[in-house]
Amino acid sequence: MIASRAFLAILRRDIVVTGREFIAFLLQVLLQPLFFLFIFGKVLPSIGFARTGFAAILLPGIVALTVVTTALQGVTLPLVLDLGFAREIDDRLLAPLPVSLVAVEKVIFAAMRGLVAGAIIFPLAYWILGNEYNVRGDAIGTIIGIMVLTAFAGASLGLTIGTLVKPEQIGLMFSLIFTPLIFTGCTYYPWASLDSIRWFQIVTLFNPMTYASEGLRFAMVPAIQGHTLPTLAMGWVILGLSVTFVAFLFIGIRTFRRRVVS
Repeated sequence: MIASRAFLAILRRDIVVTGREFIAFLLQVLLQPLFFLFIFGKVLPSIGFARTGFAAILLPGIVALTVVTTALQGVTLPLVLDLGFAREIDDRLLAPLPVSLVAVEKVIFAAMRGLVAGAIIFPLAYWILGNEYNVRGDAIGTIIGIMVLTAFAGASLGLTIGTLVKPEQIGLMFSLIFTPLIFTGCTYYPWASLDSIRWFQIVTLFNPMTYASEGLRFAMVPAIQGHTLPTLAMGWVILGLSVTFVAFLFIGIRTFRRRVVS
């Protein structure tokens, strides 16, 4: 009972702090995906460099990108600083709850940030894309479910990275992790379209964002001229995201305990 109250108190404090800086939070997490949407979904089709309907294929990838990166950064950056020289994590460790729950709280809060950012993409995409905005309305539950699983997968990955990276390595970490994460995650292209580059198609399967992008494409993209867009099977999508979440949560909690105890 005491542990649950302490857990909720820490979570509430993080929510309140983010609420006070909500505009800064939105600018931080939405600026990049909105430019991607505008350039690739609006400008390029308008000038003939991308085919009509590309925006419908792009939007699920942008939502997946936003959810994953926001959740991942929501754990990684604060945790790297908390575990740094100042040891700001110590005030949380004094709370009457197990060390592992301190890590779990960070994952839950970061997942919430990812979900909020991902949800805001939809009205902004409607505004930016105009007539090119085309999302199925009969799979809302599936969209929400995939977004939730994606957020927790991204947050657990962020927990692992945050406990392994030192503050002086944070710049290198973003270069080595985020660039491959973005460009091998099927953000801008469907997985099935990579048939002609089989080796790269296999490489993308090691990126959890591929499963998020493909799952959202399955739920969001309507039939084009009566043909459903080929995507990864939902069974593989759920398996890929679930394995990412469970595996990195387990690793992250272990490395977190090792860092804070030492």
